Amino acid sequence: MSLRAGLLCLLIGAGTAMAQSPAPADAARAAAARLAKATQGLDAAETARDRVKALSEAIRAFEDGLAAMREGLRRASIREQTLTRELAARETEIARLLGVLQSIGDQRRPALLLHPAGPTGTARAGMILADVTPALNTRVDELRAKLEEVSTLRRLQDSARETLQQGLEGVQAARTQLSQAVADRDPLPRRFTEDPVKTALLIASSETLEGFASGLSEIAVDEAEGSLPDIAHRKGKLALPVQGRLLRGFMGSDAAGIKRPGIIVATRPRALVTTPAAATIRYHGPLLDYGNVMILEPRAGLLFVVAGLDVVYGDTGQVLPAGSPIGLMGGADPGIGEILTQSGEGTGADRTETLYIEVRENNVPTDPSAWFSIAKDG
Repeated sequence: MSLRAGLLCLLIGAGTAMAQSPAPADAARAAAARLAKATQGLDAAETARDRVKALSEAIRAFEDGLAAMREGLRRASIREQTLTRELAARETEIARLLGVLQSIGDQRRPALLLHPAGPTGTARAGMILADVTPALNTRVDELRAKLEEVSTLRRLQDSARETLQQGLEGVQAARTQLSQAVADRDPLPRRFTEDPVKTALLIASSETLEGFASGLSEIAVDEAEGSLPDIAHRKGKLALPVQGRLLRGFMGSDAAGIKRPGIIVATRPRALVTTPAAATIRYHGPLLDYGNVMILEPRAGLLFVVAGLDVVYGDTGQVLPAGSPIGLMGGADPGIGEILTQSGEGTGADRTETLYIEVRENNVPTDPSAWFSIAKDG
């Protein structure tokens, strides 16, 4: 599945499966434009590093496009269910309306001209019929429009199967290419070299994330002086490392009653995770009960802790440009049938993975919402 074919699928999705939902359609068209730009970037890429950047943008565009399609299908499913229930509730009224229309249509013309009250009664009946007929026609037109809308919505949901399949194949292909491009790219600049023995000892001796973060400087060898450019002016405006919605806020309790000084974001399976700003990788790998962890240092004294990844990219000590891929979430892409089923379950039903994000300033936990722009329903 090529990225060009994936681009075509998003354009089709914008024009058909979301024709009934302007907002998702606009989002899909924007995603298609981003994917087209990313495809051009791939064509012009001369190095693996350029391909990493273009593929990261392509994956995000695919994620946006598929999310827009899901939202369009969700709205179409809700609208279809609403219309179906409305028509079912009016079944008796509709049957009577059809009966009246049929009886009028079956009357022979001479019979319509006769009335027991004579010519005056016939005239009055004609006047009443003339008054009633427009109302009947209006109700018939309303019924016809709703029936046609239900039929259209069902056809759109059926046609979405192929479009979704092409989109899923496209994003899967882009992920595979990204992993290869990351492996092939030239070494990134390094601020320090990791001492594996000291790292292992620090992991073994640390019982908390705070304890581990405090000892990060101990694992660095030949660390360069200085720091990355200050990002204080971007405070509160940084994009989250992953596309998703806020599941639990700062110091929120989980099901076991445990409070953590970070936030939890619900994401879709295999979602791309990127660095929100240029940063040094202070650590990556398994840590305590956090799963795979990536600790980024955008500037001296500031750490972004991202935990719960399935795949991690990069090496400790490397300096990553803003927007660089740092990993993928776990899980598996849902099948087409599962996506269509989820479309009727409301927003968030397909966000089955969770990413933990913690911000530490001078080794003190800070509410990540102070740094990141967070939408609860993102």
